[in-house]
Amino acid sequence: MTSRCLSLVVSLAVVLSAPAAMPRLQVSENRRFLMTADGAPFFWLADTAWELFHRLDREQAGTYLRNRAERGFTVVQAVVLAELDGLNDPNPYGHRPLLDNDPARPNPAYFEHVDWIVNRANALGIRIGMLPTWGDKWNKKWGVGPEVFTPASAETYGEFLGRRYREAGIIWILGGDRPVESDLHREIIKAMAKGLRRGDGGTHLITFHPSGGSGSAQYFHNEDWLDFNMRQNGHVTEFTGRYDQTRVDYDRTPVKPVLDGEPIYEDHPVSFDAGKLGHSIAADVRRPLYWNLFNGAFGHTYGHHSVWQMWAPPRKAINNPLMPWNEAILQPGADQMRHGRALMESRPFLSRVPDSEIVVADRVPTSVPGTGRYHFSATRDASGAYAMVYAPVGRPFAVRLSKVSGERIKAWWFNPRNGKARAIGTFPNDGGERVFTPPDAGEHLDWVLVLDDASRRFGPPGRR
Repeated sequence: MTSRCLSLVVSLAVVLSAPAAMPRLQVSENRRFLMTADGAPFFWLADTAWELFHRLDREQAGTYLRNRAERGFTVVQAVVLAELDGLNDPNPYGHRPLLDNDPARPNPAYFEHVDWIVNRANALGIRIGMLPTWGDKWNKKWGVGPEVFTPASAETYGEFLGRRYREAGIIWILGGDRPVESDLHREIIKAMAKGLRRGDGGTHLITFHPSGGSGSAQYFHNEDWLDFNMRQNGHVTEFTGRYDQTRVDYDRTPVKPVLDGEPIYEDHPVSFDAGKLGHSIAADVRRPLYWNLFNGAFGHTYGHHSVWQMWAPPRKAINNPLMPWNEAILQPGADQMRHGRALMESRPFLSRVPDSEIVVADRVPTSVPGTGRYHFSATRDASGAYAMVYAPVGRPFAVRLSKVSGERIKAWWFNPRNGKARAIGTFPNDGGERVFTPPDAGEHLDWVLVLDDASRRFGPPGRR
């Protein structure tokens, strides 16, 4: 690092103090989950707000963050050097992030606005999943803006961010929807991670946001700086070939936590082909929530097609959003995410494992456990204290009771649409198979079957 770069980093790297200190996050002892430094499990429920710093003023940002806090979100993913011409198109106050598009010359006025948003989010109990830059600033694939990073400038910029947000509630997310196509790309990312670590002293966790259909593991799984893996399973509605890849990353060694940082967004053109497949609905975003969680993810990220781009007329729209962002934040899929979090937090959290063998395959396996949009997924406590099966459709299915401990089992249906649970009954655990039929036969009326070891005396699923 040159003396000029270092002096700029030091002069601009004002450490941001969050208004309410947020506990530091760390990887759990079993390497599968995140937890706070005081031992409390941390459920990652994120919203995708890539253009938050770039397009919203403080009043708008406050409205958005309050809405997400009310819905139980714990993380908001946002980009400092934004995708939509974030270098040259100023923020609502007329400020651009870099002076002369030089990563060694951050614009203090721009970062004062970022500071305000980070502080406001932290005050509401939300951590910022901060992407230092979108991918087109280091790997020109699509989007707008010059490639401005070298390994040296990436390290300088990373150190600046690390120092500035050392005390804030932050999770670092490198990358930004671009493949790593060369040694240079790899070195830029590694250098930025090195700068972040130097700047924040290792205070915050780091991951990498990959391009569609891929994961951080394929590029950086063995890197020490990569604390957990992030996938982008992408804007499709099929389990097979996409959301099943969460389990693939879960099974990698060395063991690292994994989650889906970008599944299909609500009201998004399905598979980018609205002409054939239409736009996604709430049911389409609920399924990946449970597919991912039940296949080993430690949390989940939701997104809405209008919200990620903070679109409102007369701005140019990307891929035909259906409504302005301030209406989109009220869509039902976003509100239903909280029910998945409540379900997971109502049972032992750090001992949960995926187990597809809970579900007995039907004579026609494409019916149960199913495929495509109709896949049944299952998870359980490692010691058998409970088991859960996600049923995306109203088909009868059989489960292996041997997966649950205890002489008696208490069964429940949990409704992912409203978070309510109904008790089915308590029965002897004979270790055999038992058939359950979801309460509704509708194809978009999904349910979660919860089987508890009755001796554990758990409360209704979804209630802590």
